[in-house]
Formats: sequence, structure tokens, C-alpha cells
Amino acid sequence: MASANVIEFTDANFDTEVLASPTPVLVDFWAPWCGPCRMIAPLIDEIADEKAGVVKVGKVNVDDNPQIAAKFRIQAIPTILIFKNGEKKDQITGLTSKGDLVAKLDAA
Repeated sequence: MASANVIEFTDANFDTEVLASPTPVLVDFWAPWCGPCRMIAPLIDEIADEKAGVVKVGKVNVDDNPQIAAKFRIQAIPTILIFKNGEKKDQITGLTSKGDLVAKLDAA
């Protein structure tokens, strides 16, 4: 992960870092072998840097964390989920623009 503001979410810390977070959370479900995941990664980093302190941004490697990926029925990657107050508010599957991501975050 290129940005220091992007957190690695895991099966072990997901509930604490995401579901119990007082701030909105953007979660990028990805894998290192996924081309589209690598293409969207710079946008995730930019959002993490621009929204630092306002929104928590992190990634879940679906290969390393199969339990959390299964819990949220992640069938394709990249899939981005937006959480607020422990509830899933939005989901984006596949490539999207930074503007779309920011708009969905702001709506949450």
C-alpha cells in the first residue's frame, strides 16, 4: 500500500476497525493478482490522503482474509464497500472513477 493513510483490514481487526468506527469507512476488497485492483489502487490512496481524519480508508486482501470476504459475499474484485455506524451503506463492484467514490462517500 502506497499511502500511509490506508489501513490493512483483516479477519481479525475488521469488527474493531470498520464496524465499530465512529467515522465512515471505505473498504477496498482486492488481491495482488487482480489487474483492475491495481488500477484503482492509486485512487484509493488519493482518497485516503485527501480524507484523512474524516474517513477511514483500508483494504482487505481477499486471499489472506477469506472469512470477511465471505461474510460480505464478495464475488468479484475490486469491490468497495462504504460503512457508516457499522452498517454497509453502499457497494461498488469493478472499476469506477474517483469522483464516483468521493460522491458515494460524501453521501454516506
